[in-house]
Amino acid sequence: MTSTLETEPAPARAAAGGVREVRVAVIGSGFAGLCMGIALKRRGENDFVLLERAQDVGGTWRDNTYPGAACDVQSNLYSFSFALNPGWGRSYSEQPEIQAYLQRVADRFDVRRHCVFGAEVTAARWDDDARRWLVSTAAGEFRAQVLVSAAGALADPTYPAIPGLDTFAGTVMHSARWDSSHDLAGEKVAVIGTGASAIQVVPAIQPIVESIAVYQRTPAWVVPRTDHPVKPLMQRLYRSIPGLQKAIRGLLYLFREFLVIGMAKNRRFLKPVGKLAKAHLERQVRDPKLRKALTPDYTIGCKRILISNDYFPAVAAPNAELVTAGIAEVRPHSIVSRDGVERPTDTIVLATGFHVTDLPIAEKIRGRDGRSLAEVWEDGMVSNRSATVAGFPNLFLLVGPNVGVGHTSMVYMIESQVNYVDDALQTMDAEALEVLETTREAQEAYRALIAEKSQGTVWLGGGCASWYLDKHGHNTTLWPDFTFRFRKLTRKLDRENYVGIPAGAPASTPEVAA
Repeated sequence: MTSTLETEPAPARAAAGGVREVRVAVIGSGFAGLCMGIALKRRGENDFVLLERAQDVGGTWRDNTYPGAACDVQSNLYSFSFALNPGWGRSYSEQPEIQAYLQRVADRFDVRRHCVFGAEVTAARWDDDARRWLVSTAAGEFRAQVLVSAAGALADPTYPAIPGLDTFAGTVMHSARWDSSHDLAGEKVAVIGTGASAIQVVPAIQPIVESIAVYQRTPAWVVPRTDHPVKPLMQRLYRSIPGLQKAIRGLLYLFREFLVIGMAKNRRFLKPVGKLAKAHLERQVRDPKLRKALTPDYTIGCKRILISNDYFPAVAAPNAELVTAGIAEVRPHSIVSRDGVERPTDTIVLATGFHVTDLPIAEKIRGRDGRSLAEVWEDGMVSNRSATVAGFPNLFLLVGPNVGVGHTSMVYMIESQVNYVDDALQTMDAEALEVLETTREAQEAYRALIAEKSQGTVWLGGGCASWYLDKHGHNTTLWPDFTFRFRKLTRKLDRENYVGIPAGAPASTPEVAA
């Protein structure tokens, strides 16, 4: 294979019939997609596109514009290591600032010109004869040697199957598809869900609505949010002494990594966090009945630990009500809970999360035997190094199986994965390989490794059901160990676990290892 260094961006090249030829096609332009594109650009690879269904970069930070949307990881850690931002306005950034950061990064590294906007992927099929991925999008057809899915786990919202929801005469909107043109002032609002989005939405809208009913299935562990504005002096110090911001980033990383000891090694170390959460609840909620309803009965860390200073006060406000009886049905102008109480409702906000263990993009990608990733994953998501799947040559997954983290910055994991994928691409170049595919033995070994590391963790034995686990009760979402061990595991391509086919060679003569 000849190198594609210093070639023109793929959008400038088109094959017969309007199919655009490209070396690498990346699905998505959020943190993961941008990171992949930047890695390619930084080593001189220009023959790639970022296929983005929307009209701008940003991914989940572009889409989640609900009131109060913000990150629950400190700004200095929730950013690219190669693009630190000395100008963060707050210690925990809000959605507009994170989106603006991603837009600046895309421009700074000249990735935007590789983006094809309005290009929602409708299908991707491996052509074994041509040894190419055929990718169909709303913006046309692409043929790529390598396909990288950076669609993300928080991309497609889930909608609950509540009887009568489709008959509701008022407004229904998911937190991830917020309608900013709809005025909630003076309305009777129902918020369904009490996860990470809900605890931001509720306090943001509670002061302006007539009433707010929060429908809770399971209470969350909530700890104080140590958020504050970043002083101009500190911003100037970050600009003049970049090493200072790097040092603070490192300290934040180490502090958050200590949580893994309690979550995955010894739960005794979670006790101080549990005491902090209980004290926070007792301090902010004086009503014993409400406090009891807001107290979880599972081990802290089993579900994602949430951070907020204003959620409990909002739920305890005079115009708020916490509903724990469950929803029996939705009527055109009301919601009826299972205890028979009917509550008049003007707007329903669905804070019901995303498709995480059943990624929608998996239904659209079909491998060598014609089966989709979703079909292959029917018994649970499986991969090698969370990045590749047997039967899907030249396909790499970012933010795929077992990459999620419940304690620290997802960007750290993304950078680790991108390094692994980029090393695979460079290996293909160095060995003149046209095809690279992991073995089934490697992914089964990785599945066993994840299962072993998951045993005894708070996620499997903490007494809760969470989106971390699939329908079989298996951990297919989280990395169940220290994140620095994941980085070590993905530092270089494990070439011995891959079959490679040189350019021009028949498919029956693979090169298993160098």
